[in-house]
Amino acid sequence: MEFPSKLIEDAVNEISKLPGIGKKTALRLVLHLVKESEHKTAALTDALTRMRQQIRFCKTCYNISDTEECGICQSHRRDKSVLCVVEETNDVMAIENTAQYNGVYHVLGGVISPMNGVGPSDLKIDALIDRMVRAQGTIKEIVLALSPTMEGDTTAFYLHKRLREFPVKVTSIARGVPVGGELEYTDEITLGRSILGRTLFS
Repeated sequence: MEFPSKLIEDAVNEISKLPGIGKKTALRLVLHLVKESEHKTAALTDALTRMRQQIRFCKTCYNISDTEECGICQSHRRDKSVLCVVEETNDVMAIENTAQYNGVYHVLGGVISPMNGVGPSDLKIDALIDRMVRAQGTIKEIVLALSPTMEGDTTAFYLHKRLREFPVKVTSIARGVPVGGELEYTDEITLGRSILGRTLFS
C-alpha cells in the first residue's frame, strides 16, 4: 500500500494494530481524521490518553472503573448474595445489557489456558477465594458465566473444586441454541448440551 505521507503511514500502522481493524479500515479512519478539525482530533487523542492514564480496576470485583470501587459494587440496589464470575469486563457489559441479572460480579481477567501459559495464579482466583472468606457466608450463590470452551470448562471445574469449602451454591449459565439460530448450523457440543439440559415446553 502506497502512502502519500510518512505521517499517514505511521498513523495507519498504529491504528491497524487494534483488533478487527485492517490496513484499509485504518487508512479510512486516518483520512477521516485528517479532514476533521484539529480540535476534534485533539479531543480524541486526549480522551484516549486520559483513559489509559486514569483507568482503574475495582478493588472488589476487578471490573474496569473510574473510581476505587465500581458503580455496581457500590450500588445498594444490587443483590450482594449472588456473585457472577466472568472472564473479562466485556462479559459484564454483555450480561448487564440483558437486564436479567441484579447481583454483583468478579472478573477473573481470563481463563486457565496451559497452551498459552495461563495458570490459576495468573487470574484473580485467589482474590475470589479471599472475597468468599471476607464475605463470611453472606454470598449464597456463585454463577459461573464462562465461555463454553475447553479453557472455560477447565476454569469452571477448577473454581468449583476451590469453592467446595464454602457453604455456597455454585451454578452455571444455561447453554443452548441461540434465539434465531438454526439447528443445522449449531455446533454439536452446543446442540448436545441443549438436549441434555432440556426443559418443559411452556
